[in-house]
This record gives sequence, C-alpha cells and structure tokens, in this order.
Amino acid sequence: MTATTKDLEQAIGRSPDRLTLDEQLRLAGKYVALEFYTPEATPLRRIEAIGDSVVDCVRMLTKRGLNPSHFEYIRLPHPY
Repeated sequence: MTATTKDLEQAIGRSPDRLTLDEQLRLAGKYVALEFYTPEATPLRRIEAIGDSVVDCVRMLTKRGLNPSHFEYIRLPHPY
C-alpha cells in the first residue's frame, strides 16, 4: 500500500497511536515530526509533519511557520 496526499493530510494533527490499522500500513516507513516534551509545555504527541525523510518534515514545518528544532523525528514502524 502506498500513502496518498490525502493520507498524509489526514494524519497531521493526530497522535501516531490513534492511526487506524489501515493508516498505519499505508504510512509505515514515513518520517513524522512530533513536538518535544518540555516542563514548560506538555504537547500532545501529535504528528505535525510527515514525509519520506527528515528533510521533508523540516520543509513542511518551516512552511507552516514552526521551528524544526522543537521537534523530534521518528520513522513510523509497521504495525506488526
């Protein structure tokens, strides 16, 4: 299965843990940006950017006016 633009758009703002099995399968292997936890700010673990590489995530964050240094980047695993 291949992720579509619609899949990527629907994942933004959602927790990786809340993705359906079908979404997890389509998005497996993609990189996502999640805001770092700090004592001053306890962000929800929401996907703020998604792409084929960390560079793609940084571009998306920058385009959205967000500071890429405030995020961690992880690769979404296969659900099983």
